[in-house]
Amino acid sequence: MAAVEDEEEQAQAGPAAGQEAAGPGWGLALLPGDRFSAWMQCVCVVGFDLELGQAVEVTYPQNSKLTDKEKTNICYLSFPDSNAGCLGDTQFCFRFRRSSGRKLSMHCHLDQLDRDLPIYLKKDSAYYYGYVYFRQVRDKTLKRGYFQKSLVLISKLPYVHLFHTVLKQIAPEYFKKSEPFLEAVCSDVDRWPPPTPGKILQLPIMGIIMKVRIPTCHDKPGTTQIVQFTQQTDSQIAVALPTVHEVDLFRCFCPVFFHIQMLWELVLLGEPLVVMAPSPSESSETVLALVSCISPLKYCSDFRPYFTIHDSEFKEYTTRTQAPPSVILGVTNPFFAKTLQHWPHIIRIGDIKLPGEVPKQVKVKKLKNLKTLDSKPGVYTSYKPYLNKDEEIIKQLQKGVQQKRPAEAQSVILRRYFLELTQSFIIPLERYVASLMPLQKSISPWKSPPQLRQFSQEDFMKTLEKAGPQLTSRLKGDWIGFYRHFLKSPNFDGWFRTRQKEMMQKLEALQLEALCNEDLLFWSQKHTEVETVDLVLKLKNKLLQASREHLPVKPDTIEKLQMHVDSIILALPDDLQDILLKTGTT
Repeated sequence: MAAVEDEEEQAQAGPAAGQEAAGPGWGLALLPGDRFSAWMQCVCVVGFDLELGQAVEVTYPQNSKLTDKEKTNICYLSFPDSNAGCLGDTQFCFRFRRSSGRKLSMHCHLDQLDRDLPIYLKKDSAYYYGYVYFRQVRDKTLKRGYFQKSLVLISKLPYVHLFHTVLKQIAPEYFKKSEPFLEAVCSDVDRWPPPTPGKILQLPIMGIIMKVRIPTCHDKPGTTQIVQFTQQTDSQIAVALPTVHEVDLFRCFCPVFFHIQMLWELVLLGEPLVVMAPSPSESSETVLALVSCISPLKYCSDFRPYFTIHDSEFKEYTTRTQAPPSVILGVTNPFFAKTLQHWPHIIRIGDIKLPGEVPKQVKVKKLKNLKTLDSKPGVYTSYKPYLNKDEEIIKQLQKGVQQKRPAEAQSVILRRYFLELTQSFIIPLERYVASLMPLQKSISPWKSPPQLRQFSQEDFMKTLEKAGPQLTSRLKGDWIGFYRHFLKSPNFDGWFRTRQKEMMQKLEALQLEALCNEDLLFWSQKHTEVETVDLVLKLKNKLLQASREHLPVKPDTIEKLQMHVDSIILALPDDLQDILLKTGTT
């Protein structure tokens, strides 16, 4: 693990939004609320009305534009199902579809920050996350006899640990102090630096400073950068968060301890999975743990950490007229035991507790045995894993339980196991796809970049004999069948599209480098004015594309190409110079 010094690349809270200084990392003038909207869409308070049911009582900032459909989803997803019996304080998260056609403030700048994130942390513009702090306590002064309210942070960022930490800090105070306190919270968030990957960020929130580091795509997979403390010169307390996005992996997988490898296969293959849990906390944590177990690959299908019968996609996801979709659902309502009994893979978990004893072996159960949500915990499926079971990881974790190894250390072991498993699986694909790149000598400065060779399933399968996962994994099994199944999955489709785009951008970048090595001024002197103007316009387009798509080119390549363009323009007649200098610069 690498330590990061606080003094290096530290971003602190800047002046209040609306002031001229944009602050570190912003690089442009800010409007009020821009800093806030880089982290969150809004903060909602959801209460229970005897006549209306759940209702959004307050939204901050007040100008945040949630659609009626989004508000309805937030209302129902912010309360546990009545059967859950969540007395006291409960934290969980949900994810829901965002209404289309609306853009956020700071859109372009945030896209730029998104580029440096690992693929599994990139924002999905079609979805919002809701982070909930729900309180239910007895109150004889109310008709229902209970006080029930949720404080909800709505964001596009998948930083579950960060936002749950924020809620722990602000929600108990909010329930005492009400609305003016929320305004102060939003004012604090509107002073935060941008969510820049790789920097240590200092985020003030109601008297404490959270110090966090968002991972970057350049971090070595499986390593965690340690955020170190520095001495505080004022009265504010600093809290260093070890992660912004990770859940307690071992705690989440403990109820299905013996089936972790099979569950990894199911998630990687994008199989329909439903997690039936006693509360939204357990359902949301388990779904997030499942999605993260194939990291550094991105889970490309939909997943809902907490899903209810009121969700706008309820009919779409529970219909029996077609096969269940590639999605992971977390549910708590007993109604789902009946509604989703046609789903091929069901995980039933009891209360998640940190194990004080070694978990007992639980067999995979047949689906027909799942009658109600009262059925025993376990995995209900007829799926036969492709790979032989890895007994070593089970023994290692069991030994950790017996020796009272800290849960954090158990999670580190489990995360490393999943990482090595995923990397062993994906390296042969990476190697084969890299071979689809055309040779560098085939790239001409005067022709469009050559096309990538087509992906051939049979050619890829032939490479596995000598360069398959056996080079890095001790596991035996039907690797060929596993790959064939994976190549039909949404996760392969998403991964391959990303790789294709990266390789096409690399080809564009190589062509720019080839153009830089040509004497373009000499070329223009040998061609007509019309051809020269055409070349200038094409070069300007290439420069714009390089900037807009962030092509992987060396900085001096862009500078050289710009100098070529300038020298060609200056050699042209004055009237053409004026036109070309103004063309294609925006």
